[in-house]
Amino acid sequence: MSEFKNLKLAVEDEVAVLTISRPAALNALNSETLDELNVALTEIEARDDVKVLILTGGPGFKKNKETGEKTEDPFKSFVAGADISEMVNFTAAEARAFGMRASVPFFKLQNMRQVTIAAVNGFALGGGCEISMACDIRIASENATFGQPETGLGIIPGFGGTQRLARLVGMGRAKELIFTCDSIDAQEAYRIGLVNKVVAKEELMPTAKAMAKKIASKGSYAVSIAKAAINNGYDMDIKNAVEMEANLFGVTCSTHDKAEGMGAFLERREANLTDF
Repeated sequence: MSEFKNLKLAVEDEVAVLTISRPAALNALNSETLDELNVALTEIEARDDVKVLILTGGPGFKKNKETGEKTEDPFKSFVAGADISEMVNFTAAEARAFGMRASVPFFKLQNMRQVTIAAVNGFALGGGCEISMACDIRIASENATFGQPETGLGIIPGFGGTQRLARLVGMGRAKELIFTCDSIDAQEAYRIGLVNKVVAKEELMPTAKAMAKKIASKGSYAVSIAKAAINNGYDMDIKNAVEMEANLFGVTCSTHDKAEGMGAFLERREANLTDF
């Protein structure tokens, strides 16, 4: 694997944990980090020993109001947004290029054969909310905060926020959040369907890893095909989508895992699913 300045990667038991680590910037996404994400995700997708990827944010710093002392806080920020210090002098062409630069790793998260889980451990604002939405599943710590504050800065979400948010929570709620710049807490994010689970802070990574291991224990090729079917069929008309599903169902029925899984079911034993 490549070495990274702004990312940390750990792999154990077929689960990768990819941590965005820019503590001084609350893990905000700049061009360098986006490029590193693209490289890391490309390398992870090629690995047969990784079935599920957990994406999370590294510790940030919190400041003691009385002493001014800074200490690490692992639940300060998931990703606080895109890096405004880089964006402030963008021309229209540079801004477009920045958005397209982000779209490459974001689409990798959405479409890679591995299941992707965002473990949201604090601020998920702007680009942070957007990168979480590019993942298949979102688990939030109880202190997490979500929002798209871009219109308050005179811009719009540029990393897919106007598109993925509406698809996840509906057009009306997406418009409200983007037009008002309101931030919402983890429970409200769960209520409107933006996140799958809300857990206590200390349970965030154990919950994400437990879910990842459960997914990894299933037929990984079948899971990857199911992911592709859901993604590709979402914007199709139902007739063509169901036909696509039938075709993919046929593909999975020609695999070792199908024979092994069904044989194990009938023989009442544990299946040994190895395709990927």
